[in-house]
Amino acid sequence: MNSEITEITETTEERSQPPDRVCSAAAHEMAGRGNETLAPQTNHSFRGWILYDGDCRSCTASARRFDRTFRRRGFLFLPLQTNWVMKRLDLEPGAPLEEMRVLTSDGRDIGGADVVIFLARQIWWAWPFAALARLPGMHKLLDRGYRWIAAHRGCDHIVRNLPPRRRWPGWIALIVCPPLALLARNQIAPWQSMWLMAGAIFLGCKWLTFWSARRQIVHVRLARVLAYFFLWPGMDAEKFLGRSARKNSTALSRQVLPGLAGEVRVARERGSVSRAAEELSGNMPNRAGSLWFGAADGSERMPALPFPSIGKTLLGVFLLFGVARFVDQALLAGWIGMIGLVLILHFGLFHLLVIGWRAVGLDAGSIMEAPLRSKSVSEFWGRRWNAAFNRLALDFVFRPLARRHGKGRSGRDPATPLPPATAEATTRSRGSPTFHFSSRTGIATLAAFLVSGLIHELVISLPARAGYGLPTAYFLLQGIGILTERALPQIRGQIFTIVIIAVPAFWLFHPPFVRNVILPFMKAIGAL
Repeated sequence: MNSEITEITETTEERSQPPDRVCSAAAHEMAGRGNETLAPQTNHSFRGWILYDGDCRSCTASARRFDRTFRRRGFLFLPLQTNWVMKRLDLEPGAPLEEMRVLTSDGRDIGGADVVIFLARQIWWAWPFAALARLPGMHKLLDRGYRWIAAHRGCDHIVRNLPPRRRWPGWIALIVCPPLALLARNQIAPWQSMWLMAGAIFLGCKWLTFWSARRQIVHVRLARVLAYFFLWPGMDAEKFLGRSARKNSTALSRQVLPGLAGEVRVARERGSVSRAAEELSGNMPNRAGSLWFGAADGSERMPALPFPSIGKTLLGVFLLFGVARFVDQALLAGWIGMIGLVLILHFGLFHLLVIGWRAVGLDAGSIMEAPLRSKSVSEFWGRRWNAAFNRLALDFVFRPLARRHGKGRSGRDPATPLPPATAEATTRSRGSPTFHFSSRTGIATLAAFLVSGLIHELVISLPARAGYGLPTAYFLLQGIGILTERALPQIRGQIFTIVIIAVPAFWLFHPPFVRNVILPFMKAIGAL
């Protein structure tokens, strides 16, 4: 039951230590046969076992770090998952291991904060800590602190057994930052107010996603956290801050996958590689270092080479700083500038960030997935346009509302979307068209687009001081369009998609916003 890390540690110890200081496997068995002694028969200086959770990365790392220190003092580290240890301590297989234990050579069993105090007495520079523990009330405080740390050390088998935490701290930034940005509206230019409000909402959403995924992103360096907040527009904190794909392979995969990868390369030359073989060998489209990066469903591939993204960035720069200044119509010039800005950011720089982060092994998903290829309104908003905001709306609006009403008649969780083909077949089998505006998913869909509209009101209408309600109406129309596609699947297609998304786009970026915000911004950066 030992983890491979602890097995490697024990093997290294047995090979590297002198014979008089090694506790062999036979000694382990001798230690567990009776209660008369725990000391290995080959080592008279042995004083006891320090038992730790071998399935916990942080515990294993600590055992490695202090192994030499305590070995010199007669203590050996051993995983709690060792068979004779579990029998001796009456531990159930698979049960969460909540504390360290020490079994001394004279038969004492020490656990919890007492382990830390006991070990502190063995090291001269830790004596002050041991003395501090003797003060009145300190032992109880140390015990509570130890158990809190043990329960929050981030291991998956510990996390699953933790009670649910409070969620309200995750919303603090979204509650505080936008009002602060609104207070500065009268002291700055409208275009500055737009960027300030967008930044406040962006950081608030970052904190919300970070807080929500905090159990899965422990043991992460501060540099990566700062990169998630300021150098990555995506909102999937669990993936971005999780263990990188390059470091998440087991010893077995490191031994087996290179040979499989070689076989796959030979097969690819013959043009006969199946997707299953690529999955088995690790050559998935989304893997860092491969020639292509694919979407989650394999529908879209983005080249790992940066040239297309650089080309889109340059095209955006050309539209923003080159074409717009020669257009006489102010509104048209503003629209050209906005298109150029979207090309620079969403299709250019953001794609370059995807390539860069994936190159270093991070799980960074694409923000845009060829939106012009959308054949339905739901495909455009659900898969291809601004995956970062789509993730937010799905996790924090749609799914909570859909699940609040329980499961449908079929027993399926309404918060789990059907695959496109299944959804289409289900809709067609209903016979007569039915508009499900009052259904669970219908309400959740409209609510998600309503929230999106209100957020765009803060970024668009408030800085422009006009056009209130138009962005909200635009996004409600998108929700109605999706529900209409579900009821009337025969109208799906690019024409219906363009009519719903592109034709009323002036509701979203209404003329007051273009005149009062975009055009002054373009003048400020020298585009006009």
